[in-house]
Amino acid sequence: MKRLILAGGGHAHLAVLHHLAKCRPKGLSITLVTPSSFQHYSGMLPGWMAGVYPLEKIRIDLRPLCAAAGVELIESSVVGMDADRRCVALPDKRHLEYDLLSLDTGSETDGSWFEDVGQNLLAVKPLDDFVVAWPKWITSARSRERVHVAVIGGGAAGFELVMAAREALRGVNQIDMDLVAGDSGLLPGHGRAVRQRALRCLHQAGIAVHEQRAVGVPNGIMLADGRELRPDLVLLATGGRAPCWLKLSKLTLDEYGHIAVDAFHRTLSHSDVFASGDVCARTDVAMARSGVHAVHAGPILAQNLTAALLGERLHAYHPRATSLYLLACGERRAIASWGGFSAEGRWVWRWKDSIDRRFIARQLRLPP
Repeated sequence: MKRLILAGGGHAHLAVLHHLAKCRPKGLSITLVTPSSFQHYSGMLPGWMAGVYPLEKIRIDLRPLCAAAGVELIESSVVGMDADRRCVALPDKRHLEYDLLSLDTGSETDGSWFEDVGQNLLAVKPLDDFVVAWPKWITSARSRERVHVAVIGGGAAGFELVMAAREALRGVNQIDMDLVAGDSGLLPGHGRAVRQRALRCLHQAGIAVHEQRAVGVPNGIMLADGRELRPDLVLLATGGRAPCWLKLSKLTLDEYGHIAVDAFHRTLSHSDVFASGDVCARTDVAMARSGVHAVHAGPILAQNLTAALLGERLHAYHPRATSLYLLACGERRAIASWGGFSAEGRWVWRWKDSIDRRFIARQLRLPP
């Protein structure tokens, strides 16, 4: 019996589970290894932070889907692998052998520059930890007369989270908010009109924007110009880094440590290993590190895993030249970004809300 291991419960592997529930090859043992039986949907996280959604509305229970697909679920993390020996390692020292492996473990938050902040530091990833820590902190903060929050990260996540945090703190007498966007500026990669809209939203919300780098110091952060901020909370939403254990995996990696994959999302060095999402990097095309691509690549990955097991032809995933981003900016408003197109308003939020709810509903709908 052949053994397929799915490492990580990311967006792409949701599509794989749905595919296997509909047409599972015979003579196949399948195991999903993921830290939690719930996947929290990052697209709805800012709405949850702001109190728009309850937690149960933004997460997907993987257990019924695994049962429908005949997949064994192991709630654990992959902490190492040996691609030559075809095995992955778990924290309890177990080694799981495979005939085919698919990696969708995501990335790690790079907080190396902010370790000195101490107990006031809260990283957004891993999401399983964040959804436990955030309610505790916000409950405590709402009882204070004055609250100061700094968000590190100028990408879409940093923008959405600082706006969500501002909305969640409504009612506090004095709120000081800082967004440290880094020297690449706010929303790099998005059009000028989108950045202007985002800056206007931040200004109207009273959020100071610092387009410079920062480092952690005891109980605070220091900006590149020498100024120090002493926030009650430093919310880390910086770009992710590849998992450290990949360095010893014997897989071919790119210059930043991500798994190098081809158009089929098959690793360049081992034909029995596939990867999708933030853990990998395409070598044939430039592709933004975004959950949008993981969602779209999922069905192709599912077909390719089945094809690899059966010795059939693989299919290439062709990323769209332009992707749609809907950025939540608080008060049930959002900004649309699609190439040079930009729009803003409550109607954009309703559009985003409809897309997000349909995505969750689709994942919860078990195949017949």
